[in-house]
Amino acid sequence: MTNRQSWEDFKREVFHHETVEIAGVEVPVPVDMPLGYEERAAALGDLGEDGRLEDFATLVEPLFGPDAFGQWVEAGMGQVELLTAITWGMAKASGRDISFSDAYAIVTSDDPGKALGQNRAARRAASKPRSVSTGGPSKRTSSGSTGSTRRRSAA
Repeated sequence: MTNRQSWEDFKREVFHHETVEIAGVEVPVPVDMPLGYEERAAALGDLGEDGRLEDFATLVEPLFGPDAFGQWVEAGMGQVELLTAITWGMAKASGRDISFSDAYAIVTSDDPGKALGQNRAARRAASKPRSVSTGGPSKRTSSGSTGSTRRRSAA
């Protein structure tokens, strides 16, 4: 006989055990991120001053639930606090053991991306060999300088 557990029941059982209070709101500790989340977060971060408050709700909801963002706004949460909570949530969802103080240090650092850890594109770029003289990627050597010369037959 097979157990007929629904996917939603499974997710609740496996992924949502622990909760934490942030700005007076009890939220789940994130244990996973939706596919494409990091790209959306990076794109929103690139908006800078032009970003609308509602745009940040799209980052909060997948990590902390649909009601957390509105409740945080009503509680008077500031921008740095919000970014700290999102940074903490992303790190926790990625399996990193991080404190709120660590997340705050990342948010307020001169280079948050470096402080949090390199993203996938940065890791890929770092794995490419760099030219010693310029620091840029090494260029392919032309086949003319490395290939053997073609010999003509005497026939």
